[in-house]
Amino acid sequence: MPHNMYERAQKVFPPAAGRVTKFGVVKGEGSYLYSENGEKLLDFASGVAVCNVGHNHPEVVEAAVKQLKDLIHGGHNVVYYESYIKLAEKLVGLTGNETMVYFSNSGAEANEGSVKLAKYVSKRPAVLAFKGSFHGRTLGTISLTTSNSAYRKNYEGLMPSVYFAEYPYCFRCPFKQKQGECEMECLEQFDRIFKHMIDPESIAAMIIEPIAGEGGYIVPPREFMLGLKEICQKNGIYLIFDEIQTGFGRTGKMFAYEHFGYRPDIMSCAKGIASGFPLSAVIGSAEIMKQWPAGAHGGTYGGNPVSCAASLATIKLLENGLLDNAAKMGSYLKSRLMELKDKYDVIGDVRGLGLMVGIEFVDEENNPDGDIVKKVLEFCRNNGVILLPCGSYKQVIRFIPPTTVTRDELDKALEVLEEGIKASI
Repeated sequence: MPHNMYERAQKVFPPAAGRVTKFGVVKGEGSYLYSENGEKLLDFASGVAVCNVGHNHPEVVEAAVKQLKDLIHGGHNVVYYESYIKLAEKLVGLTGNETMVYFSNSGAEANEGSVKLAKYVSKRPAVLAFKGSFHGRTLGTISLTTSNSAYRKNYEGLMPSVYFAEYPYCFRCPFKQKQGECEMECLEQFDRIFKHMIDPESIAAMIIEPIAGEGGYIVPPREFMLGLKEICQKNGIYLIFDEIQTGFGRTGKMFAYEHFGYRPDIMSCAKGIASGFPLSAVIGSAEIMKQWPAGAHGGTYGGNPVSCAASLATIKLLENGLLDNAAKMGSYLKSRLMELKDKYDVIGDVRGLGLMVGIEFVDEENNPDGDIVKKVLEFCRNNGVILLPCGSYKQVIRFIPPTTVTRDELDKALEVLEEGIKASI
């Protein structure tokens, strides 16, 4: 009879429910998880960018418990309730007071909703996404996802009329240009796409991660993001930002779009929105959202009262100091990682914004090196630090600590990381 959680799980879950560790945990607090074996684990995965204010923050727990006692579920298709309306009001205020909000449960649902909104209102059939992207695992969202072909295998055919552009991955420029010395070929590519693949008048939306997540924690040039806005405006294409991983303090600002100086037409939010309670949102220009009539979209659990209450508490914490801490600690983290880059040739690039930071590992010929990442991550896990990989070749280690993280906690993780690098080269 198996006793630990990992062994028990193998009996009841299919392999599709994969994990990057074998830890069974019984408690979470701040930056730490506590295992069934009594281990204290420094968690810099944060539930994959979900627990942005740390595990079980007492103010989030208090808000959720209070709401739990009053109303667990009312049904947003049936009645109105305070936490649902108050959160929507808050999100509208945070995004310029010219938006409207639709709540659902998961990031994939929010991306599906965003694309459905753009298609419905524009009455255009096509969507343009980016190579290396990750937008979810439903049939609709894997149609937009190209970070790894494994996500799409055996599910063809997928949603039709989806086209792909190159993401501006400056460290590995798809156009073989040198960062800072190029002619922005990543923007020029749209002329060819519109000429040879799809007329822009047939495109409902472009969907892009303002920082590529699963694809490798890639930060696009600001010039590219500004140019993308101009292209979409010129051609009547709705611009969708997938802010599922980048939102709610992850980049040192409430939303990543703030780094680029403009708000997209539509954006999808989830993960850090409610500190672990299931919740997501489509936030769009009110002009667009008002053209989405009753019956055009829906769902049963969206805007759950407890999740909304947790989200309001999460946002309050971010506004009351944690955004500033994320920016400050993110700057410190990047500076320390740059020092490691100078010491170890296996680190090819360090990039990110706020507390969304990636380290790309390379071999002697500067090719992606997922093998060393696997070794380093195993060393870190064996020494009490949880970190995750990303990138199409799993060649990037991503740091996703909570916005509550302290300098001492970062130093501890960095010490273990460096020991792991030394042990793996």
